[in-house]
Order: sequence, then structure tokens, then C-alpha cells
Amino acid sequence: HGTGTCYQEVKRVLHAAVPDRLHGRERETGVIRQFLREHVGGRRPGSLYVSGAPGTGKTACLSRVLLDCKDELAGSKTIVLNCMALSGPRGVFPAVGQQLGLPAAAGREGVRRLEKQLTARGPMVLLVLDELDQLESKGQDVLYTLFEWPRLPGSRLVLVGLANALDLTDRGLARLGAHPAGGPRLLHFPPYTREQLTAILQERLGQVAGDTVLDAAALQFCARKVSAVSGDARKALDVCRRAVEVVELEVRSQTLLKPLPGGEW
Repeated sequence: HGTGTCYQEVKRVLHAAVPDRLHGRERETGVIRQFLREHVGGRRPGSLYVSGAPGTGKTACLSRVLLDCKDELAGSKTIVLNCMALSGPRGVFPAVGQQLGLPAAAGREGVRRLEKQLTARGPMVLLVLDELDQLESKGQDVLYTLFEWPRLPGSRLVLVGLANALDLTDRGLARLGAHPAGGPRLLHFPPYTREQLTAILQERLGQVAGDTVLDAAALQFCARKVSAVSGDARKALDVCRRAVEVVELEVRSQTLLKPLPGGEW
């Protein structure tokens, strides 16, 4: 297998896909799994607010748990929305309505129908909202409405929100905390440490057979730099992928410039 394919392979494993196991995130994965078991499995409405800087594994962990718990969640309806894709904060309502098969209805009427649907009898609905920060709006009415839904009498909604902001709940949802039932369950993802980033990179690169393209010192250096700035695993993967591309280009230009054997006139 030639040099070209070896670099392709290395770049492929450095992409931020959902790995089989997430280094340094056993606790967080456990908390999410337990929450889904208790609430979706146990038919108890509730909400979980997951916070952490970009690249700390929030979406990857949740995706992993959803894959692992497929059978347990089979009896319920799962809706996953990335709020970045919405036209604006209020766009979340028609998007959820559509997923629940409701006929389109604008504004207040649409929200009222959704509430009626989510408090009617039926299977549990698991609503996962990624990039929840996008729903912040003046007066916070959108977020407030969403987090209020699991508390309505007869609700069958389990809400999981993922956001970069740590204080979204303090800032925007202070009213929720004052609620007698208490606010959403909070789970924070700290930035990855140097050791965790090194382990992530080593595991990814260990999937490639043959010579090591990036040596241990380079990985350590990358992990140290990224952990000092952000602890963002996606950045670490990107930096290594770019390093591989540089090496690849160098090797390519060298092979192009070498005189061909026996080609001299």
C-alpha cells in the first residue's frame, strides 16, 4: 500500500467522527445514559442542560449514548435538531412540530398545538437541541417555553440541550431555577487535558497500520499547545491533519523532483 493511501488513511482517522469510546468522558457518558434511562425509559419527563466549550465532546458523547441505547429508546420518539440550522430562535417550534407530524401553524397557535401534543397520551418524546445558545432571544421566552414543557401536567417530553455557555441557565433561565420543581439537571464538560488529548490522538493514529506519520513528540507538542489554549479535541485533530497534509505535500514534491532512474540521456 503506497505512500499516498497511507496519508489518506491517517487524515481519515483524524476527522472528528463519533469514536467507539470517548477518552476522559466516562463520567459524562454515564450521567447522560443514566438520565435517559430514568426519564425516557422510566417515562418521567425532565430536562438536562449540557454545557462546555466547543470540542470538549458534548455532541460526540450524546451521539455515542444515543447509538448505544438505540434498543432502549426504540419505544420513544427521538428528535435531534441543531439550532444553528434554524432561521431564528422561534424557528425551533415549527421544526419540532414538523418532526411530530403536526400540520404547520404559525406563532402562538403553533406553540399551543405543540404543547397540546406533548401533554397528550403517547410515547415519550426525547428532544435533543444542539447549539442551544442560538435560541437565546430578548426576554428568553423561547428557552423558557422549552424548559417549561417537561413540567406541564401530563407531559411526555424529555429535553436535552447542549450549549457552549456555562451560565445560560443562570442568565436566561433564572426563573426556571426558582420553580418549585427545581431547574434542569446540569452537566458540564471541562476542557480536555494534555493527557486526554494525547490519548485521543494516539488512539486515532493507532488505527492506521504501518509507519507512524506523526511521531510521539509531535503529538505531545500538539496536545500541549491545544490544551493550554482551549482543550478542544477538534482543534487537536485539525492541527494533526494539517501537519499530515504538509508532510504529504513535501513527500509529493520530492518524488516529483527526483530524476527517474535510467532516464538520463
